[in-house]
Amino acid sequence: MELEIQTTDRLDVVDVTSTVEDALSDAVESGTCTVFVPHTTAGVIVNENERRLLADLENALERLLPRGDGYEHDAIDDNADAHLRATILGESVTVPIVEGELALGTWQSILFVDCDGPRRRRLRVTVLSA
Repeated sequence: MELEIQTTDRLDVVDVTSTVEDALSDAVESGTCTVFVPHTTAGVIVNENERRLLADLENALERLLPRGDGYEHDAIDDNADAHLRATILGESVTVPIVEGELALGTWQSILFVDCDGPRRRRLRVTVLSA
């Protein structure tokens, strides 16, 4: 199944947990749910959706890989920082499904991180029954 996400900033973190939960089939009681980002400048992570933590994440990514820091790829698209940030974040997460629901921890959320927005993005959600 494919989901669409709209981001609003160059570096934007969007909680997609409820969107992914809505995509789960009622028929799956136990299994896994994989969320995959088919973009080279975006990633997906599992962490806490807390405003200050998300600001810390954005600041950390900007400090680790600042925009326009002399990257070779910038000669092509001027977005090497976004590609490198996405590489660090990763392109997928897999979450267990238990009793028909995502088995996330109390404070865990599935977060989509767009490193080269604003854009309309896609997420691919694959559910496997156990």
